[in-house]
Amino acid sequence: MSQADGCVLAVDAGTTGIRTLAVDQSGAVVDLAYRELTQHFPRPGWVEHDAQEIWRHVADTLVEVAGRQRLEGRAVAAVGVTNQRETVVAWDRRRGHPRHRALVWQDRRTAGRCGELAEAGHLPLVRQATGLMLDPYFSATKMAWLLGPGAVEPGPDLVLGTVDSWVLWNLTGGVDGGVVVTDPTNACRTLLFDIGRLAWSAELCDLFGVPPGALAEVRPSCGRLGTVGGELAAVAGLGGVPVSGMAGDQQAALFGQACFAPGMAKVTYGTGSFVLLNVGAQQPEPVEGLVTTVAWDLGGRGSPAADSGWADDGGSVADGGSVAYALEGSVFVTGAAIQWLRDGLGVIGQAAEVGPLAASVPDSGGVIVVPAFTGMGSPRWDPRARGAIVGLTRGAGRAQLARAVVEAMAFQVRDVVDAMVAGCGRRAAGLRADGGASAMELLLQLQADQLQVPVARPTTTETTALGAATLAGLAEGMWASLDELAGLWHLDVERTPTVPAEVADAAHQGWLRAVQRALGWALDDTQR
Repeated sequence: MSQADGCVLAVDAGTTGIRTLAVDQSGAVVDLAYRELTQHFPRPGWVEHDAQEIWRHVADTLVEVAGRQRLEGRAVAAVGVTNQRETVVAWDRRRGHPRHRALVWQDRRTAGRCGELAEAGHLPLVRQATGLMLDPYFSATKMAWLLGPGAVEPGPDLVLGTVDSWVLWNLTGGVDGGVVVTDPTNACRTLLFDIGRLAWSAELCDLFGVPPGALAEVRPSCGRLGTVGGELAAVAGLGGVPVSGMAGDQQAALFGQACFAPGMAKVTYGTGSFVLLNVGAQQPEPVEGLVTTVAWDLGGRGSPAADSGWADDGGSVADGGSVAYALEGSVFVTGAAIQWLRDGLGVIGQAAEVGPLAASVPDSGGVIVVPAFTGMGSPRWDPRARGAIVGLTRGAGRAQLARAVVEAMAFQVRDVVDAMVAGCGRRAAGLRADGGASAMELLLQLQADQLQVPVARPTTTETTALGAATLAGLAEGMWASLDELAGLWHLDVERTPTVPAEVADAAHQGWLRAVQRALGWALDDTQR
């Protein structure tokens, strides 16, 4: 088989659904299968997934895509995995079954415990070692809750892992030789991983009450992690195919957007919105309102990239160093607010209707929606914030409400980028956008107006899966270098600012006034 005849499969185990994609050597997505994932809300503020359903959808989509690729004559060179981060799965490595439903990153049940740890003075240690905040968004307090009364019994066969580890373990054979492995991009989201030493922290495990023996082994994001095994190997015809790339969804999107040089940034508009800025090989000092994350570990497959400033100039990129770091801002609810318009209010029948409906009016008529349904993330980190709609008049209708939801996406991303500018001391030159909502050119225009910089969408918007695929393909020789991968990025649409900065700033000031009314709303600790 020549490389041109092959493909890489990427498993994208997301929050709302599971997909498997086939990516050819040109970086084009040539096949895709998708299954929607059931959301469980057992109490207000609690969000859970069925881990068995996650794996079942992974297996079904892999079988579907691998079968079609086989009929097309494309051999599978490797498999990459990307996933919703921070979500915790507890399972029995001997018997193979989950011990509890997975606790999703959106889950807020441990807000009280995070507050107790902060009040006890542990935040400086956590910030310095992990780059994160004491927030129920991250994994450690979820793991501790699972170990509490009436949930999961500890023992030598217990695994406390993130979704990547659960998928990889099943993919490589499960109880029949499956590997219990994660990578630094997922480990660094747990509050248990020292991002300077790139190792689990015994001190943090002790602080949160998580047994280190229940955690996965940490290996590089790019490199062979195992091979497809178990029943799936025979059913899908993937026996022996290497699984060679792994990254959390937002770091995978940064890689898939070819943001290889320090200073390059991307935003993913998904269930939430996530802005990542590549800051290079040196771990930065904590930045107020943001978290520091490991962008990737290439396992020695590169040399340091030159700092391009906040560049988006399309120039040549030297191979990146083994480890890169990123500043990240996490917005919890953006695309989920569109689902709320559809499922909660019946304002739209399908998610795709929101863009045309929002664009049918010139503005929101003064309506502002703050979609703090699960608290607020960057840069405020308020787990007790709640959603609010302000500025309603008798003239407000469906279109104004839809536009206010789209505007909220742009405002929240601006808040994150403003924090990055304050922390780095320089402005962005541009932003690369992806995710489902990036299909809305209205959103891209609003974002360009709010940031006063160009916002670019590539021809391939499945950048999360593309990142996982290219990490795996780079490990197995499908692509030779980061320069080659950078050449796969092609511009589809670019929007530049159309309003003066003072007009954008005035609209943003209204947003900030509305946010103040949403902060601290849940005064009683209902998430404990």
